[in-house]
Amino acid sequence: MLRSLEPGQVIIFGGNQTTEVSSELAGAFVQGDRLVVVNDTGDLIHVPAVEWDRASMAVENAHRAFLALGSVSDDAVSAFYDAFAERLADDAVFAPIAEANAADVAAAKAKGKSTTRLVLSDSMRADMIDGLRMWGSTESTRDRVIETIEHDGWSVEQRMAGLGVVGFVFEGRPNVFADACGVIRSGNSVVFRIGSDALGTAEAIVQHALDPALSSAGLPPGTATLLASAARSAGHAMFSNSNLALAVARGSGPAVAQLGSVARQAGVPVSLHGTGGAWMVASANADLERLEAVVANSLDRKVCNTLNTAVILRSAADTLVPAVLAGLDAAAASRGVNAKLHVVGDAAEWVGERTTQIVGIGRAEGVVDEPAASDLATDQLGHEWEWEDSPEMTLVLVDSLDEAVKLFNAQSPRFAASLVSQDDAEHEAFWSTIDAPFVGDGFTRWVDGQYAMNRPELGLSNWDFGRLFARGGVLAGDSVFTVRSRVRQSNPNLHR
Repeated sequence: MLRSLEPGQVIIFGGNQTTEVSSELAGAFVQGDRLVVVNDTGDLIHVPAVEWDRASMAVENAHRAFLALGSVSDDAVSAFYDAFAERLADDAVFAPIAEANAADVAAAKAKGKSTTRLVLSDSMRADMIDGLRMWGSTESTRDRVIETIEHDGWSVEQRMAGLGVVGFVFEGRPNVFADACGVIRSGNSVVFRIGSDALGTAEAIVQHALDPALSSAGLPPGTATLLASAARSAGHAMFSNSNLALAVARGSGPAVAQLGSVARQAGVPVSLHGTGGAWMVASANADLERLEAVVANSLDRKVCNTLNTAVILRSAADTLVPAVLAGLDAAAASRGVNAKLHVVGDAAEWVGERTTQIVGIGRAEGVVDEPAASDLATDQLGHEWEWEDSPEMTLVLVDSLDEAVKLFNAQSPRFAASLVSQDDAEHEAFWSTIDAPFVGDGFTRWVDGQYAMNRPELGLSNWDFGRLFARGGVLAGDSVFTVRSRVRQSNPNLHR
């Protein structure tokens, strides 16, 4: 058993590489703690014993609940969703949740952190309630027969079944907390850890809405469990647990990538929802009014499907760029702020005085005076702008649609792409060559499970790590399942 670490101690990772233990890590590590070595990067993650034990207990309880869910009726599961929704809709029940959220928001602001996704607004509350009610009325997939293979004297049924314990680690966005419960509809249990900024909100939701709903519906204890820890290492401990059937991570790109690596090396399948940022390509055949409108409507707020990079055909820059800038400014005006633009190479020639104009840009720490347009290196096109109040995007010019597609495939997170063009042949070529799970012809904010597909999503996957096996980019509660085979033998004399 590892009892201590020494400063400078050499640790092997990846089979042929080494890293060293820092003085800080060596000083913090005590007997009983765990050291997780990320084989992809050599990162050393210190997991205190208390966090390891807390995560292990949560997963163990969830696994017991998963086994017990097999004897729980679909009506009971529906009753849980209905009760959860009703409690969130009850103003008296919701009051302490709102109070906890206000405290979380105030604490985050005091630290200069972004709160755009943290505020449990009226619309977010309504979406949570609608999502839960949608799952309550959704037909169960548990034990659904998806295929029957008939043989002489016997048959084989292929039946859907729950996958097991689903572990979630996600950013401080309270609505995801309710969405994650969607996996219960398909027979799974769930453990989730939310970002520390939203932990108070999450604990209030558990106390006043989730736990009472589980109890009133008669679902097993542990069916939905909050891993109530502000320590990031708790998430790493949970994802190191081989009893997880699926690990789902949402948040910033580097943090999600690290969590995914930890889960994979523990043998746990992963679904990662990290880096986003949509791209929009404007062809020389674009309708200018449509282009302006879809740009503006893709920049209403910052989430993963917000327009991040606009790619314009150089041959029509004199008309296309003004339309894009008009859409950007319209989005900023609707929020009462200034816009921020990043320009690559000769795109700067088309943005006028923005490169020299100093304006106030709304950041997490407050309004900051910056150039309205800043230069960006060509190899930074995939950088996702995590803006707070001021809409922010990149502008780059290309010589052809083929070049635009190649830039997207090489530098973007391969997430969402839109082509604005009135040429059907261009759309077919774009669809055939763009390496993205979500492709459109207008605004980018349609990429959302509940909005587009009437299914509350657990997350949206890009193709940064390759295409997904046997499923689409929207992870929903009813897409987390396995298939069991059940034989029915009518002829007792069968033999081989």
